[in-house]
Amino acid sequence: MPRILVVEDDPDIAELIVHFLQNAGHTTVRLSNGLEVLRQLRSDPVDLVVLDVMLPGLNGMAVCDAVRADVATAHLPIIMLTAKGEEADRVAGLERGADDYVTKPFSPKELVARVAARLRRPPAAEPRSAEDEVLSYGPITIDAASHRVTLDQDEVRLTAKEFLLLQYFVRRRGRVLSRDVLLTDVWGYQYTGGTRTVDVHIRRLREKLPVLNDAIETVKQFGYKLV
Repeated sequence: MPRILVVEDDPDIAELIVHFLQNAGHTTVRLSNGLEVLRQLRSDPVDLVVLDVMLPGLNGMAVCDAVRADVATAHLPIIMLTAKGEEADRVAGLERGADDYVTKPFSPKELVARVAARLRRPPAAEPRSAEDEVLSYGPITIDAASHRVTLDQDEVRLTAKEFLLLQYFVRRRGRVLSRDVLLTDVWGYQYTGGTRTVDVHIRRLREKLPVLNDAIETVKQFGYKLV
């Protein structure tokens, strides 16, 4: 059974989430402090994290950063759960590498459905064979095995979703890719948070890898193409 780590400091909400996840056939681990998350993941790996943002010790944004920075957990699915519902807060969470964002108050059944949807599909952009573990595009080198990107041999730190998005573009260079296709294939399921997250991640890639400023073309009202 999939193991879900629930990180929530409100005991009533945590109990509600755990109840619905267990009824859906998942096993759960429950924490209430952000400082405990990495220690838990190192000693007892899980398949997905439901992560509250407002946590004691270390907030959810910082926890997400730490999880994404560790090669062992970089691809671990994270669904952020928070009372902050403004678009800027949602975008901030997605920029830090979260896979999905659910705002309180929420439907427990919807949360369970999102967890199930995320677990059904592994990230589509992960390496499929030894031959494509290292990709290159001009001065950019993408080493999937070590989750490392270099520009002119200098390492560039990317979030997990930025890394997967770059891989996806390089493998499909020359093809026009719609925002919906990018969300489905890179995020791994029919993401319900809107296509703005694609634009945010493209912008971040262009900032971190300036060579992509002209290389990733915007196709008006449709999507993008890596030329």
